[in-house]
Amino acid sequence: MPSFANLILYTLAGASLGSLMLLTGIPAAPLLGAILGAGLLSVSGQIEVAAWPLGTKTALGIAIGTVIGTGVNRETIGELSPLWKPALVITFTLLVSGVLVGLLVNRLFGVEKIVALLGAAPGGTIGMSLVGAEFGVGAAVAALHAVRLVTVLFLIPAIVNFLSPGGRVDITN
Repeated sequence: MPSFANLILYTLAGASLGSLMLLTGIPAAPLLGAILGAGLLSVSGQIEVAAWPLGTKTALGIAIGTVIGTGVNRETIGELSPLWKPALVITFTLLVSGVLVGLLVNRLFGVEKIVALLGAAPGGTIGMSLVGAEFGVGAAVAALHAVRLVTVLFLIPAIVNFLSPGGRVDITN
């Protein structure tokens, strides 16, 4: 089957499950569904692994960054101003814990150090995968982040609801 047809099939698998996941009310459901849809198709072995055209991941990263960036305005900057200290604490803590977990994974499981460090690094799947690709380990880093992302998207909403005073929090908006 030609490579272009594979890309269409992967896109359809991701779009289908991503659209279906909208019905779940899970935060970031389309993203999670697309990852699962394309990932399940890839793991099935029914078609060849997708070979995306050069620059596709970069273009998508720019598009996602643009969507996120357009949500930043004067109001959101005002809301963030009292949060700079917690932001620094969170960032530093995540960086240190990411390095420590990466080194622990390297030592305990024998995962290549660069894969373990980038896989445990805080950051998005796309960004860390692109960094990993520059080191020649993009697929392994993407796999670690995909597992992390899927797990976090499923568990954090439940944890937030459990820890919220007064019960369930509406996280669908």
